Amino acid sequence: MKSILSALAEQNRLNIVEILRKGPHNVGELVQETGLRQPQISKHLRVLSEAGIVQVMPIANRRVYELRREAFTELDLWLNSYIHIWEES
Repeated sequence: MKSILSALAEQNRLNIVEILRKGPHNVGELVQETGLRQPQISKHLRVLSEAGIVQVMPIANRRVYELRREAFTELDLWLNSYIHIWEES
């Protein structure tokens, strides 16, 4: 959980996740949508991948990234564990 939160805490990575929420994208598309350079995108994607937030699908000579459902299920379960705080208030 800590690695997921840490990865999402950086604004550029959060922006990439928001873009990927619309569907899979390759690195070039992420460069265009974010305005970041390719090495920056690759670095952020590596962090997101290591945190288990994205996965890569090699298609021909391209690498297409998409969100991993498991990371968001884990995040949802963690957040829901705090619901009792507000329900008891």
